[in-house]
Amino acid sequence: MNFLRLFLRGIALLPSLIQGIESVYGAKTGDQKKSAALEIVSAAVKMADAVANKTIVNADGFSSGLGLVIDGVVACLNASVWAK
Repeated sequence: MNFLRLFLRGIALLPSLIQGIESVYGAKTGDQKKSAALEIVSAAVKMADAVANKTIVNADGFSSGLGLVIDGVVACLNASVWAK
C-alpha cells in the first residue's frame, strides 16, 4: 500500500517533470523527451523500491504502462493553458 501511495505521488509530479524536460530538451523529438522522462521516473521508482523493499514483478509491463501515463500527461498539458 505504501508503494501505491508513493507511485500516486510520483504521478502527481509528472506535469512538472514533463515541463522541465521540455525546457531542457526542447529541440529534441517527442520520443527523446519521453525516453528522458521514463529514465528519470524509472530511477525514482527503483529508489522507492529499494527504500520500500519492494520489487516490480513485470518491469516491461510497468515501463509500458508508465509510458502510457506520460503520453496522457503530455496530451493533457498540450491541450491545456499550461502549454501556453
